Amino acid sequence: MGNKNKTISFRVNEDAFEALQDIAAERDISLSAVFRDYVDLLVEHDGQVEVIPESELASRTSDDGEPTYPPTVEVPKSFVREHERLELEAEHLREQLEEHKSYVSELRSRLEGEEDEVLLLDDLDEDDEQYPLR
Repeated sequence: MGNKNKTISFRVNEDAFEALQDIAAERDISLSAVFRDYVDLLVEHDGQVEVIPESELASRTSDDGEPTYPPTVEVPKSFVREHERLELEAEHLREQLEEHKSYVSELRSRLEGEEDEVLLLDDLDEDDEQYPLR
């Protein structure tokens, strides 16, 4: 079964509604999108979301004097290096894929041009210099 969207309705007072409309207008999104974003955030953090004014943000610090928001995570350098290595490898594989697609397209176009003729593999090997495979 697919993931069906459900409708939630509730009532808010007029001042809260106008404030929410202002938030939506400021972010240039619909009022529904404001609620969807908030619900997604709640679900993502298992309901552990706290909204604080920006003015209080600077005053919130942990026992060691470090700010508690935004949350930070220390990542080992080995993880970062491995991530960078994988990104480079993925880019290299994308380039190889594009070269392969180009070679296959060339072969298909040659095949269409020579519908009744027989293609010899030796003839294709001569063109390897033009489209080298890695």
